[in-house]
Amino acid sequence: MKQNLIIGTRGSQLALWQANFIKSEINGLFPGLDVELNIIKTTGDAITDRPLALVGGKGLFVKEIENALLNHEIDLAVHSMKDMPGELPEGLQIGAVPQRANPFDVLISKNGILFKNYKQGARIGTSSLRRASQLKHIRPDIRIESIRGNLDTRIRKLKSGDYDAIVLAAAGLLRLGQEREITEYLDDTIMIPAVGQGALCIETRKNDPDVEIITNKLDHYDTRVCVAGERAFLKQIEGSCHIPVACFGKIINHEVMLTAVVASEDGGKIIKKQIVSPMDRVKDSGRSLADLILEKGGRKILESLNSNGN
Repeated sequence: MKQNLIIGTRGSQLALWQANFIKSEINGLFPGLDVELNIIKTTGDAITDRPLALVGGKGLFVKEIENALLNHEIDLAVHSMKDMPGELPEGLQIGAVPQRANPFDVLISKNGILFKNYKQGARIGTSSLRRASQLKHIRPDIRIESIRGNLDTRIRKLKSGDYDAIVLAAAGLLRLGQEREITEYLDDTIMIPAVGQGALCIETRKNDPDVEIITNKLDHYDTRVCVAGERAFLKQIEGSCHIPVACFGKIINHEVMLTAVVASEDGGKIIKKQIVSPMDRVKDSGRSLADLILEKGGRKILESLNSNGN
C-alpha cells in the first residue's frame, strides 16, 4: 500500500474545491496516507480572451494533467467529467466516478426574472454552444453573449450590467456555497446537460494496483453507469464539450433513460431522442442513441458546424 499520494488538479477555485473534496474522502478512508495536491495549468486556463468553441480541439482542461499522470508526476487526477474527451490517452482510464452532484444548468438573473419572462432581446451570458443553442431554440429573440472567467468574475459581470442573466452549471455553484445566487434551475425538460455534468472524474494509470485500492472506494455505481452511457454517446458521435451536443442519463425503475440532443448553433434545428436501457447494456445503448440522432438529422447539423469552423 502506498504511503503518499499526489493528486493533479487545475488551480481554479472550483477545481481546488473538487480536488480537496477527494483528498478529504481519501483521508477519511485511508487515515495513514499522506495526500497532497499538485496544481497544473492547462491550455484552457491560459485562454481567457476567446470562447473555447473558437479554439477547437478536445481536452483543453485536461491534457497537461494527463501528461503529468503518464509521466508519473502525479498518482491520480481529479477533473470535472464534462471536460473529458470521449477518448482517453493510451495507458489511462477512468478509475472512479464519485456520486454525482446536481447535473442541471441554472439561470442567474440580475433582477430575479425567470427565463420565460425576459424581455425580447435580453442579453444572456454563456460560453457554451450547447447552452446557447438550446436557449435560442426556446427563445429565438434573445441575444447570446460570450462570457469567460471564474464563477465570481461571471457573477460580477452580471451585477455590473454586462448581461441580463447568465447560465452556469448548478454543481459548481452548490459546491462553492453560492446557491443563494440561483434564480432558476433549468432541468432536463428545458435544457439537456453536458455529458458528465455534475460528476467528477478520477483519472488514473492502468495497471496501478496501489491506486486502484483507493479509487475503488470512491466509485458510485449508479453515477458510473449513467456517465458511461453518456460518454458512449459522446464517443460515437465524435463530439466534444465545445459543440452543441448533450446527453443525460438517469435511472428509473432499475433502467437507464438516456436523452440526447444535437442542435444547430442558432437553435433553429434541434434533434432530440431518448432511449431506455438495461443498466448492463448502457454503453451499447449510448452508441445506438448517437447513431439514431445522426440518422435523423444530427449528422447534417454537425457537418454544417464543422464547415463553419467549430
